[in-house]
This record gives sequence, C-alpha cells and structure tokens, in this order.
Amino acid sequence: MNESQAPVISRIRPDVRAMHAYVVQDAHGMVKLDAMENPHSLPPALQAELGQRLGALALNRYPAGRVNDLRDALASYAQMPAGFALTLGNGSDELISMLALACAVPPSEANGFKKAVVLAPVPGFVMYAMSAQLQGLDFVGVPLTADFELDASAMLAAIAEHQPTITYLAYPNNPTANLWNDEAIEHIILAAGEQGGLVVMDEAYQPFASYSYQNRLTRHRHVLLLRTLSKFGLAGVRLGYLIGPSVLVAEIDKVRPPYNVSVLNCEAALFALEHQEVFQAQALDVCAQRALIFEALAKLPQVHAFPSQANMLLVRVPDAQKTFDGMAARGVLVKNVSKMHPRLHQCLRLTVGTATENHLMLTALEASL
Repeated sequence: MNESQAPVISRIRPDVRAMHAYVVQDAHGMVKLDAMENPHSLPPALQAELGQRLGALALNRYPAGRVNDLRDALASYAQMPAGFALTLGNGSDELISMLALACAVPPSEANGFKKAVVLAPVPGFVMYAMSAQLQGLDFVGVPLTADFELDASAMLAAIAEHQPTITYLAYPNNPTANLWNDEAIEHIILAAGEQGGLVVMDEAYQPFASYSYQNRLTRHRHVLLLRTLSKFGLAGVRLGYLIGPSVLVAEIDKVRPPYNVSVLNCEAALFALEHQEVFQAQALDVCAQRALIFEALAKLPQVHAFPSQANMLLVRVPDAQKTFDGMAARGVLVKNVSKMHPRLHQCLRLTVGTATENHLMLTALEASL
C-alpha cells in the first residue's frame, strides 16, 4: 500500500482490515476434493434441456413470480409444516448474514449495554463467526469434546452466561461430518429458548445424512431450519433457504436484499427439483463411495478416520501439512484444516468424489503420509 492510499484505506473498519478473507484454493488441473461439492454433473440430455430453459428467460427483467414458484417447490420438497414460512438466500451464507443483521440489536440500557451474541460449537462453519463480527455481534465458540461430540454441559453454561441471540447447531457438522446426540441437542434448544434466543439447525449436508431435524421443527417456536442446494448438487447455483415459524421468517425476510435470487438461479433450482430423483441417486452413490473410502482408510495404520454423515471425511494423519503438500504434488487437492482449531490438530478434510477420483485420492494419501 502506497502513502496515497493510506487515507482511503483508513476509512475501512479496523476489524475488517484485521480479518483474513475467505480463500478459495486454486484447483486448476487438480482432482478437486476440498469443497464438499457433488462430484456428479447433469446427464447430457438434462444439460441440453436446462440450457434451453435458461436461454428462454427474460434476462432484461427483474425476478418476479417465478421466485414464488421456487418457494412453493422447496416448501413441498422439504415438507414444510403448516404455519411455517420460507425465505431464500444466495446460498446459506447470505441467510447467515441476514440472520446476524436482523438480530444485531444495538447495546442499550435495556440490554445492559451488551452486544448481541452468536454462539456455536467449535470447530464449526467459519461463516457463523465471520457474519457475527461483520454485523457487530459477539461470537462465542464452545469447544466440542475430543471425539467431536457436543459438550452439553459447556454449551448450557455458555448459554446461561452469554444469553445468545442465535445458537447454531450444524447437523451434520462441518468439518467433523458427524451428527450429534439428540438428547444433548434438545437440552441446548430448550435452554436457548428459555433465554429468549433463536436456534438455527444448519442442515447443509442433509442429502447424505441418516437423520434430519425437519420432523421435530414443530416442537419449538424458536427453531429455524437452514438448508442449501449446494450439496444437493447445485453449488454453482448458490441457493439457500430458511424455514421457520411464519412470524419469525417474516421479520428476517425484511433484511433480505430485493431480487437476491436471480432468474437463472431460480430456474436452475426449479429444474433440479423437477428432476430430484437424479440428484437423490447421486447422493446415494456418494454415500456408497463414502463407505468404501472409510473402509480403505481403516487399512492405513497411520490414518484415523472419523465417522461421517456428510459428503466428506475428517482424517487425522501424522503430519497434516506434509500429507497435504504431497497429495497436491500428486494432483489431488483436499483441505488442510489442522490449524483451524486445536481440536483439529493434524487433520485433513477429504471430500467424497467419484469412484475414479476417490481411487486417485486414496493412492495420493497413502503415498504422502
């Protein structure tokens, strides 16, 4: 930065200047297994059909009634309960930002001059903390146990102390890929509700999980369900949705930017939901491949693989950086999460790919230990 830029840069918030930007790894020419994407593309016939539909859209007009069609289709797909409503986001990231914005009650005498608090188990999705900071809320991370389970007593103590406005529970969690104990979840939800807070069940990886919180939503009036079509198979479309009691969703929807979902995103999502059996078959293949990877990893004495209910596996190796570098040199890109949190010491996150990709990944991993 030269001297002439200094006065301009000084106008940027100091906390923003101190932050690290979200970095996307360069995957050019690599087997890309670092971002939990569905490895399967659309069959050629569906690609052609989708292309015709997208080409016929009125790109000169703002999104209108078709967005309502998408809301209805997602409500049906997610079996949204009566009395609940749904709002859309440009990926679940935007919805997390919207929640923080809607709940950023300024410090005042009424709240003891305290900032609103976002609370979540850690390690977890980095956007919970980042969105809280950007919107002026405090973030409280509660460490998971050594085997990545919820520390229920620590969570309950943190809720009592900090009275969080929003508590996030990722189900399954990222990057640990596990589902948490139902009894612990219910205790946390009840405690957060007694303090007047919201709980967001983040089900980004629901297509690959054996359980969902969807059928328990009506138990509580302070619980929201957050999902995305990214893991469904549309990471490039950027489409997330939030389900909750109508009165809550109506308030959160007020901070949604107008036309935040483009006609292209909307039509692609509708097309995918019309052909959901194709994506469900892809998810089944990913789950089958996940089981094969887990079985193969069990044969590597230097690797400890943690059980997964997502389209990724967390593994602990003797030297995460050495293994990551070795795999990259062999053309396979995974995610080194070993420095994200002390609980992730020497851990890598492996996305489940196609059978061919997984073979290349396992070969590179074994050779890089």
